[in-house]
Amino acid sequence: MAKKRRAAILPTNIILLQNVVRRDPESYLEEFLQQFSHYESLRDLYLLNPTGADQNSTTELIELIGFLSAVCNCYPKETANFPEELKTILLNNHRDLSSELREKIIQCLTMLRNKNVITAESLISTIFPLLVSYSSGSSGQHIKQMRKQIYSTLISLLKSVNTGAKNQKLNRSTQALLFNLLEQKDNQGLWATKLTRELWRKGIWDDSRTVELMTQAALHPDVKVSIAGVKFFLGADKEREDNFEENSDDEGFDMTELKHKMQHNKASKKRTKRLENAVKQMKKKSNSKHSATYLNFSAIHLLRDPQGFAEQLFDSHLSAKNSNKFDLDQKIIFMNLISRMIGTHKLIVLGIYTFFLKYLTPKQRNVTQIMAASAQASHDLVPPESIEIVVRKIADEFVSDGVAAEVASAGINTIREILSRAPLAIDSALLQDLTEYKGSKSKAVMMAARSLISLYREVAPEMLLKKDRGKTASIELQKGEKTGLPKYGVENTITSIPGIELLAKWRKEQGLAEGDENDDKNWEVDESENDSDIEGDWVTVESDKDIDIDISDSEDEKPNKDDEVSDLELSDSEDEEVEVEGQPSEKKAKTEENTVNAEQAMTELLSSRILTPADFAKLEELRTEAGLSKLMGTSNEETVDSTTLVGKVKYKQLREERIAHAKEGKEDREKFGSRKGKREAPHSTTNKEKARKKNFVMMIHKKAVQGKQKLSLRDRQRVLRAHIDKQKKKGKVGNNK
Repeated sequence: MAKKRRAAILPTNIILLQNVVRRDPESYLEEFLQQFSHYESLRDLYLLNPTGADQNSTTELIELIGFLSAVCNCYPKETANFPEELKTILLNNHRDLSSELREKIIQCLTMLRNKNVITAESLISTIFPLLVSYSSGSSGQHIKQMRKQIYSTLISLLKSVNTGAKNQKLNRSTQALLFNLLEQKDNQGLWATKLTRELWRKGIWDDSRTVELMTQAALHPDVKVSIAGVKFFLGADKEREDNFEENSDDEGFDMTELKHKMQHNKASKKRTKRLENAVKQMKKKSNSKHSATYLNFSAIHLLRDPQGFAEQLFDSHLSAKNSNKFDLDQKIIFMNLISRMIGTHKLIVLGIYTFFLKYLTPKQRNVTQIMAASAQASHDLVPPESIEIVVRKIADEFVSDGVAAEVASAGINTIREILSRAPLAIDSALLQDLTEYKGSKSKAVMMAARSLISLYREVAPEMLLKKDRGKTASIELQKGEKTGLPKYGVENTITSIPGIELLAKWRKEQGLAEGDENDDKNWEVDESENDSDIEGDWVTVESDKDIDIDISDSEDEKPNKDDEVSDLELSDSEDEEVEVEGQPSEKKAKTEENTVNAEQAMTELLSSRILTPADFAKLEELRTEAGLSKLMGTSNEETVDSTTLVGKVKYKQLREERIAHAKEGKEDREKFGSRKGKREAPHSTTNKEKARKKNFVMMIHKKAVQGKQKLSLRDRQRVLRAHIDKQKKKGKVGNNK
């Protein structure tokens, strides 16, 4: 009887029928065929008049489509044409279908893809045209919801098929669709930039073909598409790093809490197994993040033709004939990207330097961003006269006695950033004029000038005035150890690793054995000791925000001797190494002996072993301790932070700013004062409070009670007077005199 009752309600209960069909398909074939024929009749009736279809019939058709999609893998022969029918209905009648039915068909096609009934290529070729067809000239809540659904479906589909191993066939076919989309001159290419940027952020697409796709987007004639393409190169790498960090932090469990529970709770197999699984999961995620097969190259480094791309970007967007369609903020974005490419790949785009001149004025809006771009576009292979006009323009406009302190400090700091990359782009007269600002009353201007002095003490001290060279640089010049500025077009050849002698000396002091490079521990670097991976992701290094300038050898620090170097000190330092009666001094001989020993140790180290990542990590630490980071110069790949160019300038704060600054960091601090009567949480009473409520018979034997009975008359009067005075202070008793 129960079977008969259930069979009687199956035709009207789709959910129950779906459940029993999955369990026993053969027994319910007849009921399935009945529902399938019902679907075909409703489908034909609906397609005759989609706009005038009844709401009940539409709802019933939606339920039948969901039912057939869920169980079609149980009856592959009967539903062989069902997926193609859904795709045909969606492609041919998508504008006439109701929003609920259209959304249901997309969901069912995705379900069929997850069941491997249809291929991923078939699903993308079906839903991608809908995304493009509704992207322009369409509005409404249902249209936005459908586009969002298709967008999320494409992202999740490409992520699933590229998990584990890359599906290059599907990736290339999808990228071909996006390339065709960018060939059109309208704003439909915006969807190509959105999809590519999201897939890049998730690490699904990370090859040069993806970068080439965004290169075409950056050169697109439409403003929105080109801006989206440029922003990809400027910010997508940071988004990808943040996404990886968030995924690595979201472990789903607290390892510290699990270990704590294992130590204090009773041991059980369940807790032990859970801890082991947590450790395995954490190791798996850490290994996948730092896999040797995954190279996290930045988008700018993956450009196939950076020189051609930079020239086309400048000619198409910043030239005089095409720059009118972009506003200032958009032009700054293009300047930033072009300058980043010029600095990273050492490109030659001479037109960009004359383009900067028009905007380098103190009254220009967002001028610090333009100054940062001009610094990033400088390197040693650009002709010095091209960069010199930028340096001269900044010096004339920003650095003078009649401008504000922040303007002058921004100008000198920008010149220092340019000259750290291209030291030949200034003459001695202008450099000496700028260094005179080391005596400015403004700390920001003074520090900017001293940083410029510190730079040229290492690069070319002969260009500085004698009083600014410092004792060490002056002695090296007299000895001939300083060879002067490098010549233009002659690239410095690195014959050894900078600071390698420090590593050789440290290994000798530690007594480390040779051949330990075969140890696996030396090929792993602890992230807690060094945040920057030796062979890990590309890192965008910011410019030094607070420049620590070592001018201890300069005479500027000494009181009453700010303007000149003491000749007596120079002569004294020279006398220390003067030969006495034709014999070298002991100090000079000892120095030469140490130099020879260091060179021998360095040669022995490089010829006897392979440097491991642990050696490079230790070498970086020794360089920092020895102060060699300043001698190695500024990398062209470093970005210039426009917010640090002004320096630390103190402004007179408003009253609201002072109050906000005083309250900063004190939000959770409790107010001062007594806590009496302000306790919010339940708490126990004190012993004194409990004693007041006790029965007198229980307290009669206490010394405090018995002592009251033995008080003298004078003591009783004192106690009573004290009680009265206390009550008067509380206002409970009037004055009784």
